[in-house]
Amino acid sequence: MKKLVLALVTVAAVVAAALIPSDAPVEAASKGFGSAVSAVRQLAWQTNSSVNALAIAGNTVYAGGLFTRIRPPGAAKGQRESVRTYVAAFNKTTGAPTTFAPKLNGAVYSIAASPDGKWVVIGGDFTTVNGVKRSKIALFNAATGALVANWDPVVAARVRSLAVYGNSVFLGGAFTKIDGQVRNRVGAVTLSTGALLKWNPNADDDVYAVATSDNGTRVFIGGPFEQINSRDHYSLAMVNSTTGAALSMPAADAIPKPSWNCTSRVKVIDTLGNRVFIGNGGDGAGCYDGIIAADATTGKLLWQSHCLGANEALKAIDGWLYKGSHAHDCSQDGSFGDGTGTHYLLTQSVVNGKIGPWFPNTDADPNSSTQVGPLAFAGDSTGLWAGGDFLHVAGKGQQGLTRFSSAPGGAFPAVPKAPALTAGKAKVTIRFTDVYDIDNITLTYNVFRGSTRIGSYKYNSYYWEKRKSYTVTDTGVKSGQTVGYRIEVTDDRNTVKSSTATVKVQ
Repeated sequence: MKKLVLALVTVAAVVAAALIPSDAPVEAASKGFGSAVSAVRQLAWQTNSSVNALAIAGNTVYAGGLFTRIRPPGAAKGQRESVRTYVAAFNKTTGAPTTFAPKLNGAVYSIAASPDGKWVVIGGDFTTVNGVKRSKIALFNAATGALVANWDPVVAARVRSLAVYGNSVFLGGAFTKIDGQVRNRVGAVTLSTGALLKWNPNADDDVYAVATSDNGTRVFIGGPFEQINSRDHYSLAMVNSTTGAALSMPAADAIPKPSWNCTSRVKVIDTLGNRVFIGNGGDGAGCYDGIIAADATTGKLLWQSHCLGANEALKAIDGWLYKGSHAHDCSQDGSFGDGTGTHYLLTQSVVNGKIGPWFPNTDADPNSSTQVGPLAFAGDSTGLWAGGDFLHVAGKGQQGLTRFSSAPGGAFPAVPKAPALTAGKAKVTIRFTDVYDIDNITLTYNVFRGSTRIGSYKYNSYYWEKRKSYTVTDTGVKSGQTVGYRIEVTDDRNTVKSSTATVKVQ
């Protein structure tokens, strides 16, 4: 009777395996990757400076920021550039730029599309669009790309965040007036005419993020403010989308109040179904940079993560929350600690917040005004677009803009080394080392003697971990035989093979 024995050969491997959250959805999918999108970057055009905002309308992706030029994939800065002053649009399927090229005289910090995809609103610092006066906000027809005439609310200062639902456009920023009427940092106008609405939550400091619930009944507001409508609501508020009245949101209590050495504020908000996700950034060492998930109707806290490294972008897609941050320590959540580098792109389960299988990574431009990497996301079931101040994606030159697809395929696991073999009397011990995959955590390791598979094992691994070793003892051999072994690793779609090692059985 043939026998096969498997043993873990390092104590460190046992400890590392114990740190992997048992309830995280880490199984590889048949499409070859474990989350909603692959970590393999798709061809995308680039920008010559930061992308601050992204939005999707139909099959078009709109990007806004500090850039004034765009260029093809692979082109170096200054080469083959086309003029796009602070805003551009791209085909969502192919990644190619469209002819949309309005001329703005100032930066764009926010973009939102109407749910029906017919209209696109941009906000920022500009005061003219195509030579026409537009004070910090403008509306475009998504089908034609034309600036909508006579839609011209006058906003007194930067519009940093936008959300559209029904006939309402909600805006947040640094302003204190809209159309000459007092609207402290947050307000609303109609999508159809641009007329000022009575909606007036009245924040006492800047608003960084505005988002509506998927059913349109709630508006979530985030920023460094301490009060909404003269009542205490530090950094986060849930308000009625019709009246502007602040509603109870117990989850907001999870955000620490400012102290002498730490100020943490909400920087980004996204929703999916009846959940709202809130990303924070702190300005002190060890200051709270976590994410809160809450019920979008009751405001009840559902889960909270505590990674260090401020959150800049969030997008929930098909059960996964993608985040752009400069995370460097998630040890409080049972994941990587300091010393493993900066993890600019990650995904977390919308159910429990555990880090999932998506690790493409970028860098951050040290000469940019922000120096944080990803700054904006837009996505749907077809894929995810990311913009920011980065210069590289997956170690290759790619400035300002990148995208990832949900099409089957995904990244290949790293190629394993040939196994180390030790011959014994009528047996061989095979020692192999694990590998990692940037869009899967769970991989299958098949051990072959010649063309015969003698064992199959599933292990979890992360690229930042020290590689773990495993041993298999094969007793199905005879003394005097010369036998060869190899390791094949698969993520359920992509398979890689080690070279073959041989040994003579004693």
